[in-house]
Amino acid sequence: MKNYMFVIFFMAITIAQAQEKTSKWTSGRPDGHAPISVMGDHTHSKGEWMFSYRYMYMDMEDLNRGSSDAQYSDALSQYMITPKSMPMNMHMLGVMYAPSNKLTLMAMINHTSQEMTLGNRMGGEFNTESSGFGDLKLSALYTFFNKNSQQLHAQVGISFPTGSIDETDVTPMSTPNETILPYPMQIGSGTYDANLGLTYLKQWEYLSFGSQIKGVFRFEENDNEYRLGNEYSINNWVAMPVNEWFSFSGRVKWAAIEKIDGTNPDLNPMMVVTADTANSGKTYAEAGIGFNLYAFKGSLKNLRFGFEAALPLYQNMNGIQLKNQETLTLGLQYSL
Repeated sequence: MKNYMFVIFFMAITIAQAQEKTSKWTSGRPDGHAPISVMGDHTHSKGEWMFSYRYMYMDMEDLNRGSSDAQYSDALSQYMITPKSMPMNMHMLGVMYAPSNKLTLMAMINHTSQEMTLGNRMGGEFNTESSGFGDLKLSALYTFFNKNSQQLHAQVGISFPTGSIDETDVTPMSTPNETILPYPMQIGSGTYDANLGLTYLKQWEYLSFGSQIKGVFRFEENDNEYRLGNEYSINNWVAMPVNEWFSFSGRVKWAAIEKIDGTNPDLNPMMVVTADTANSGKTYAEAGIGFNLYAFKGSLKNLRFGFEAALPLYQNMNGIQLKNQETLTLGLQYSL
């Protein structure tokens, strides 16, 4: 909470001390949008639409206990089965529309596919898979002001439980029948969740800066008698336009995810690491570098392509969990 208050205070001081100018923050430059991994970072002018597609690949491999490396043998001394790796592919579709200069509406849906490799005490390995559309997210972005090459806007949204929390697969213990998969292999939250955020943007001639705080708040248990943990994050980025169509960016993020509350009665927490809610929740930091390409004229005007590669800087897990490795995000955005 102290970190959130510091960011808000920093935003207020920066705004108060800004020199008076007539220029506004604008999206009409390659760094006019945040790195492609950041959502809800910008707004639109009245009557403007934007359609977007993003692809994200995230790899999880090896184990942490707290902030230290853990061996598979450590996990297998307590559980019958341990995860070893879990690559995930996510396709995200989004649309934004601005009914006024102050208000931008946003909708997002994703399709996720993931595969987990697990090992048991006998040295055997097996895989489980899940895929499907995730939770539908609807948001409103409200611009408090846009002047002095700065903008401040808030995000208020709700996530609808359209993603499955009943994903199953066949395991060596359940053959030939399918069995419910543990929490990380489920697609949705199973609950209506509030999504809140605050974003500050600042542009100079050859540099831009953005800072965003966000939270996901879950208020009830789902039909399987558990609730995913609340999520909190602070994202900061800088970008440098090289010319009218190309910019580099660097980003640093800190985030915290609370433990899962409750338990799915169909899961045995003594069987596998990922079925024990004690092994959920974490704090972490990551850094990303990327670029944006922007068509500022011609038949492709207002088409953008973004790419970012991110790596973890710090991870502190509750219990034993898979470690995040690299995350790659790329996407297209088109405004009209």
